[in-house]
Amino acid sequence: MDKILTPTSDNPSLIIPVHPDIERYMRGLVDKTDHPVLVEMEELAKQKSFPIIQRLVGLFLETQAKMIDARRVFEFGSGYGYSAYWFARVVGEEGKVICSDGNSENRDRAEEFLSSAGLWDRIDFRVGMAQDIFAQTDGLFDICYNDVDKGGYPEVWQMAKDRIRPGGLYIADNVLWHGRVAAETYTDIVLGWTEAIVEHNQIIFNDPDFDTFINPTRDGVIVARRKDA
Repeated sequence: MDKILTPTSDNPSLIIPVHPDIERYMRGLVDKTDHPVLVEMEELAKQKSFPIIQRLVGLFLETQAKMIDARRVFEFGSGYGYSAYWFARVVGEEGKVICSDGNSENRDRAEEFLSSAGLWDRIDFRVGMAQDIFAQTDGLFDICYNDVDKGGYPEVWQMAKDRIRPGGLYIADNVLWHGRVAAETYTDIVLGWTEAIVEHNQIIFNDPDFDTFINPTRDGVIVARRKDA
């Protein structure tokens, strides 16, 4: 997860994947009947400068989950539950979204928000390193969602790809990394993160067992569907 940056004189190489006017138009199409909890989560993100996927990507995740009738989701990196909100709406009362985050305060906030939304019973929120938590789980998932520190993206893909059911999805946020993946020169937030995302994207597109596409909304969301057996 990371804040979206825009090109400036200090960062001329940064690229906005979708023109802001188009993003505004798309947001204008979104249903205005918001759940109060969703609005609260978005307001907190503004106040704290906390990175969340925002509304358009949230709706995209929900739609992807609905299309494959997802019932079991693992999140590598959950923050205070904004992305889990969208997945939890889909998995149903018998489904489960396993969340992971290294900050116990985020877990507490997620419980408060998602309980208010009537979704907490569908959440299994575990505190710790996402990769370690995933290794402690069993079975296949309908969706593995990746939003950890960017240097860990290739590792997460390698861990997750064999744990996704045929027809299931691997989804990762920030795969355009504010345009750095396409820039000849750039200043990275953390040394090596851009290179890790470039590697991550390339190995997924090269994997013959997955059909892959990047939705450029916000900061780029990769969706890789595991081919049917």
